[in-house]
Amino acid sequence: MQSYKHEFIEFLESAGVLKFGDFTAKSGRKIPYFINAGEIKTGNQIRKLGEFYAKAYFEKLGNKKAVLYGPAYKGIPIAVSVAVALSENGLDVPFFFNRKEEKDHGEGGVFVGCKPQAGEEGVIVEDVITAGTAIRESMAILSKLSGVKVAATFVMVDRCEKGQTEKSAMAEVGEEFGFPVYSVVNVYDIIEYLEEDEKNRENVERIKNYLSVAGSNPVTLN
Repeated sequence: MQSYKHEFIEFLESAGVLKFGDFTAKSGRKIPYFINAGEIKTGNQIRKLGEFYAKAYFEKLGNKKAVLYGPAYKGIPIAVSVAVALSENGLDVPFFFNRKEEKDHGEGGVFVGCKPQAGEEGVIVEDVITAGTAIRESMAILSKLSGVKVAATFVMVDRCEKGQTEKSAMAEVGEEFGFPVYSVVNVYDIIEYLEEDEKNRENVERIKNYLSVAGSNPVTLN
């Protein structure tokens, strides 16, 4: 595992973003761990989060200039922090986000920020992908922008779960919309990190058991 990925998982755990227990995902699935970007609550934490996303961005897209889109609500601070981190590393990109309800006064509309124009490319920044539900919702919203192409999506964690078929949600979304979905880390990185400490044995076993049913790739149970 690359060192920044190990540091990222450590950061998620220390910030309370990575939790273990019994949860229900947006897809309706019952899951043994949860990624809650809402636990990012301080300036230092959001700065660090943006830096990790920026590392993944440069690794996958290089110096590609695109407009960052942060879906309301959790995607908004992520987009801002990633834009700042990219700028601090020499790539100044604009960003925008959506309102949950369209504004009918003032500047009006559903988008806030640097709304991309026809011919420009956007990059979606989200917190996590489970079944691809949130990304499909984002694409429905972005369809209001004529001539704008989505170049990629970045998420905090790929849960490596089946989507609507036996394929992974990331693969399904990529095939459906024609762009790649990248993650800073995936659940197998998290498992590798947890296995470094014996006290995490129960959580590791619960995640592996879950993935043996819902995972997009087979998991060998130890």
